[in-house]
Amino acid sequence: MAWDVAWHRSIGRDSFWTPPHMAVYLGGVLAGVISGYLLLLINFGRSERAKPPSVQVLGLRAPLGAFIAAWGGGAMLSSAPFDNWWHAAYGFDLKVGSPPHVVLALGVFVVSLGILYLILPAMNRAAPAKDKAADANYRTVRWLFLYVGGVFITQQMFFMVPYVWEGKLHSASSYTYMALVVPLVVSMLSAASRSRWAATSAAAVYTALRLGELWILPLFPAHPKLGPVYFPVTHLVPAKFPVLIILPALALDLLWQRTHSWKPWKIALVSGVLFMAVLVAVEWNFAVFLMSKAANNRFFGSIYFNYNSISTSADRRRVFDQPDHGLALLLGLLRATAFSVAGIWFGLRSGRQMRRLQR
Repeated sequence: MAWDVAWHRSIGRDSFWTPPHMAVYLGGVLAGVISGYLLLLINFGRSERAKPPSVQVLGLRAPLGAFIAAWGGGAMLSSAPFDNWWHAAYGFDLKVGSPPHVVLALGVFVVSLGILYLILPAMNRAAPAKDKAADANYRTVRWLFLYVGGVFITQQMFFMVPYVWEGKLHSASSYTYMALVVPLVVSMLSAASRSRWAATSAAAVYTALRLGELWILPLFPAHPKLGPVYFPVTHLVPAKFPVLIILPALALDLLWQRTHSWKPWKIALVSGVLFMAVLVAVEWNFAVFLMSKAANNRFFGSIYFNYNSISTSADRRRVFDQPDHGLALLLGLLRATAFSVAGIWFGLRSGRQMRRLQR
């Protein structure tokens, strides 16, 4: 999806049949193929040993994750003709929040959730043992679970890009969006995996993927095919520098290693406040740096703009877009902190229940 957005930002949506579009929908096809294979294997295969533990839905048996991923893949594919009609009717502009993109985002979300639920039972069944081979297998599956969890965070942060780019990071709404997603997901991953560094690992995957996009995509040439062109583009335009969620994630991991005996509500309360305190302290000041001339280089990526980015926009002028001050900022951050506390409480509770999933 990063490739698709870079194509939109540098070339424009010149056709439905662009390579990144096809790559996105291929993901939906693969989710359906994998789920279909598991359905056929379990319901019509002869080898009992090859059949993983499964649940029954509408008379068919398959792992729970396969049913979830199949539904998400179907939603992704169903968004394709809807998206094509939408652009034909309303133009070729890139709107992340358009109805077809919302359907696509929902499909991607569900596919990722399905993959997590495919890995989770295998991780739970591969309980740690004294046998070194068994322990190595458990650690491998757990790292795969955390990697997919990091990809899951990356996808959710991707759809928040219009609200969390550096020009928005002096607005309370940006922190509210992140508080609704990141604390819940990292706490769920931590409780489900029992890993001491689950939150940091997942946040590191997000950071690495976004930095790879920022540093690799501009190496490929691209020129606008649609107008009007307000900024000269000669290469693929990547997304912005990743939000530094890895630092509050690290703070959470360090806290959780010392609070095993605390009551759940107390852990959630302290964790939610800590997450927001570290995130705001780090990102507020880092946003100032990203808006300065010191970040105008390929490493931090503040030199990249859409081909249709007008010179009077906040992004081009390198100023903060509708920043909050005073009471409005305080109330907004308190609201974000409340969401963070609630998300961590729900994430830890859900993650503990996920440990019991075996199929």
